[in-house]
Amino acid sequence: MIHEIYVIENGTELKDNLSKSFSREVDEYNFKTIIPSEVEVALRSIPSLIIIDEDNSNINIVEFCKSIRSNEDNSITPIIVVGSSLDKMHQVNILKTDVEYYIERPIDEEHFYYVVKNIIGLLSKNRRISPLTGLPGNVQIQAEMKKRLLNKEIFAIMYFDLDNFKAYNDVYGFSNGDEIIKFTARTISKHIHQIPNSNNFVGHIGGDDFVAITGKADYDAVCQNIIAEFDKFAVDFYNEIDIERGFVEVANRRGIIEQFPLTSISIAVLEVDSKIYKNTLEIGEVAGQIKHQAKTILGSTYVINRRRF
Repeated sequence: MIHEIYVIENGTELKDNLSKSFSREVDEYNFKTIIPSEVEVALRSIPSLIIIDEDNSNINIVEFCKSIRSNEDNSITPIIVVGSSLDKMHQVNILKTDVEYYIERPIDEEHFYYVVKNIIGLLSKNRRISPLTGLPGNVQIQAEMKKRLLNKEIFAIMYFDLDNFKAYNDVYGFSNGDEIIKFTARTISKHIHQIPNSNNFVGHIGGDDFVAITGKADYDAVCQNIIAEFDKFAVDFYNEIDIERGFVEVANRRGIIEQFPLTSISIAVLEVDSKIYKNTLEIGEVAGQIKHQAKTILGSTYVINRRRF
């Protein structure tokens, strides 16, 4: 993946110096000069990083940074400002606009190189986290499972999946669907982290799929509590007509109206022992069978597969 980095300046001096510093990594970093008057159009491409040369831009730097941050698509794009001002209050005012760094001139090229490189690295790591729920994604989920297997722990992995969620999205739209996803994440996290004396982990696989990893616990009670809270509040995401009749109507590809029950949650629990399971692939295969079994039961439900010797 090539990281597009926009250097905002009148001229190309700063961009040329950065390109030279990263000359051995041209396949990873691409620096592009953007003159200040063209920023609004350029930012539509959403770069990985924005570097502003305050000395060579002829702009009100504080207002300029605010305008970038007000752009929803670039609200979290990292910004570095380079300038010769030694006025700390001036630098602080810039940082107050959510700018990540202020680099003083004269520039220490090695220092600047690692600031850029590390910001991009942090950005890549953060992309492993679900932006919708803030929960760890697949990379961390796999790492957590491998760690516990290597430590020869006995633990449970719990998979959560929403039933009839696609039908909900078709009727109410993706924005409302995102709200159910966030509600589900909060509900799962709340009850998993309430388990006493347990090293707990909650991750977001993607879409309406979640996973939790926990030590020995009363899994029946945990599942029952999650289902009770989910079923109690999930109806709040429907209108009164759909709640009263207990289903939504969706036209299929042939234009035929089909009825789908309100969204429910299915939970598959697999108790893992390293004496039985050697790797995450084996865990995934068995967990898939349990998930299928849970999905065949109408309404919110759970299925537990306890370890056997």
